[in-house]
Amino acid sequence: MRERIVVAMSGGVDSSVAAALLVEQGHEVIGISMQLWERSECGAHRERSCCSVQDIDDARSVAATLGIPFYVIDMATPFREGVMDYFAASYANGLTPNPCVACNDRVKFGALLEKAQSLEADAVATGHYAQVEQDAASGRYRLKRGTDASKDQSYVLFGLTQAQLARSRFPVGRYDKAAIRQTARRLELRVADKPDSQDICFLSGGDREEFLRARLPVIQPGPIVDLEGRWLGEHRGICFYTIGQRKGLGIGSSKPLFVVAIDAEENRLTVGPLEALQQESLASERVNWIGVEPSVGESVRAEVKIRYNHQPQPATVTRQSDATALVRFDEPQQAITPGQAVVFYDDDLVLGGGWITKPQNTAQVAGRTSYERVCERV
Repeated sequence: MRERIVVAMSGGVDSSVAAALLVEQGHEVIGISMQLWERSECGAHRERSCCSVQDIDDARSVAATLGIPFYVIDMATPFREGVMDYFAASYANGLTPNPCVACNDRVKFGALLEKAQSLEADAVATGHYAQVEQDAASGRYRLKRGTDASKDQSYVLFGLTQAQLARSRFPVGRYDKAAIRQTARRLELRVADKPDSQDICFLSGGDREEFLRARLPVIQPGPIVDLEGRWLGEHRGICFYTIGQRKGLGIGSSKPLFVVAIDAEENRLTVGPLEALQQESLASERVNWIGVEPSVGESVRAEVKIRYNHQPQPATVTRQSDATALVRFDEPQQAITPGQAVVFYDDDLVLGGGWITKPQNTAQVAGRTSYERVCERV
């Protein structure tokens, strides 16, 4: 069936080939690039890792080669409020954010999907390595891993609702990266050999500290303590630290010490040995169920990821309420980090996912109350 599809074109090879594949399939394709910066900032962001002025120029060139209409839309406000402000607020609250998930939920499949609806489009497509299909028996839309395991991006898409999945298309999801670049060369797209973006797009040179200092009005130093609460030194501000961090603590010790707890209310870091980072379970909130819909109190077996590059681990996931779940791992996991996403899999099917609020079954440590804090909605 021929559809009108808006393609989010970032100027990279993946989204460019996504648009090309849809054109070859006979769909009516509209290319859109999102201007994520205020106009006064555009020059400063020219060399960013993605969504820069150069990237928009690349997307425009690809659209011209494909013969499709192309527009640039202003997404600076939703991006600032939904991604950049969230990023800073999370660190201020002792959490470690995932801006890519927030961008997908709030911008690409939030604000952009609304724009697509105004254009009477049937769907939004991106260059993510993932797959969507509809289960014939239940009618539910299911999110699956991309065919190329090394490029799979289903982890950052766990928050998509059934309504969003119904209008989402991932054309490159059933290809590997080599095939995508080969297609780009065949079509003589100028981005065929463009390197993939690696860094967080709004961090200049990857400098998180510079970004946070510019956005957080008050950053206070505070105590660093050991597991018994004994003073070891002073930190520069809790926003500059994350669970599992070893370097940059500025304290002396006869053995390696790692950040094991961040207490935002008391402005305190707790450090301990590597074994103090081992936890058996975690609590999560804002859980979105996709592949299954367990009843409250029901448990499912799953392979669970606690960060993007984490190897999925076997666990039991119990739905505790409409939006919360408890995950119990078969084996303890290292550095379970509040603020990060936790995603549940059954082979290549995404069962659901949520946001880590606190590890469970961990040793009692000073500053434990930091795990009780939840990032404010922004």
